[in-house]
Amino acid sequence: MQKHQIQSIVRIKHRVNTTDSNHSLTLAENHLNRDFTAARPGQKWVSDLTYIKTEEGWIYLTAVLDLADRKVVGWALSETMEAEATTVAAFRMALSNKALSGGLLFHSDRGAGVRLSCL
Repeated sequence: MQKHQIQSIVRIKHRVNTTDSNHSLTLAENHLNRDFTAARPGQKWVSDLTYIKTEEGWIYLTAVLDLADRKVVGWALSETMEAEATTVAAFRMALSNKALSGGLLFHSDRGAGVRLSCL
């Protein structure tokens, strides 16, 4: 390549940081402790947020999964990573889609976007 004076083009990958664990907000205790099993539906829900690049920019998808049957019970798409538009909206959809029998454990990542006071 040097002989022919050709250079490659190196593109820097853009990575969106969806978890900011470097904050002073109160963290909830981890009651799930990596036990991703549930005896019955409505006992343990987990959520996570990912990002998708579109022609208009980045959008954020949050899904709430019921660990008993591994089904998505709620989701939200948002143009921002604000908790109200992502995790809280997905949690509210899950509540409207599934009846709870009491004792729900809801687990999300420990980033700054989700605080104890949101739910």
